[in-house]
Amino acid sequence: MLRSIRTLYRDKLGASDGEIGHVNDCYFDDQSWVIRYLVADTGSWLPGRQVLLSPHAFGSSLYEVGKDLLVNLTRKQIENSPSIDLHKPVSRQYEEEYYRYYGWPYYWQGDGLWGMGGFPILELPPNHLPSIAAAATGPQPQRPDAHLRSTQSINGYHVQASDGIAGHVCDFMMDTQSWAIRQLVIRTGHPFSGKEVSIPAGKVDRIGYEESTVFVNLTKGAVEQSPAYDLLPVGAAN
Repeated sequence: MLRSIRTLYRDKLGASDGEIGHVNDCYFDDQSWVIRYLVADTGSWLPGRQVLLSPHAFGSSLYEVGKDLLVNLTRKQIENSPSIDLHKPVSRQYEEEYYRYYGWPYYWQGDGLWGMGGFPILELPPNHLPSIAAAATGPQPQRPDAHLRSTQSINGYHVQASDGIAGHVCDFMMDTQSWAIRQLVIRTGHPFSGKEVSIPAGKVDRIGYEESTVFVNLTKGAVEQSPAYDLLPVGAAN
């Protein structure tokens, strides 16, 4: 099942023992095209703070009860989780600290999208609290910083085809089980009167952050003739 990332923004988030805020952004790996974290704005609960929520916290798939996205964590766990400076890139050092705190396996150790597998299938009991030992021990390999980027920041980037500008990015479609980004939604033609089409994420050659441009291995004509984007209701089959 695919889910529009654009529709996630502002969705309420609930822990096992109460509300924790709403979705403000998503961080994705620009090499493997997988959502690694939801960024939660904790509002009046933890004023001035935003926290990262790994897909591990949502169980086997992203689901909703009413209008809340539920995570298998307590408010206390989230409150005590490592703080993140959203004005700086997310470093691998921070991710190691974050994953040790929750006792989750590193997603970057293994050949799968999520380490040894293709899905973040780990489920923790609601009353699980990380121990001091779990937070202080475990392998700490020296690795380069993660390639994590904000989906919010990519919205509006130009799409550069092999023969010119083909439109701009306006959404992403994510697999709700693997959290992999399967499609980019592109608005072609006029910014207000153009149509929206979807292209496979595999057609992206690279993202030029300095140029605010996504380079794709397609012609303008191929982009314009791609399947029309039709936002399906949550839970609809593809």
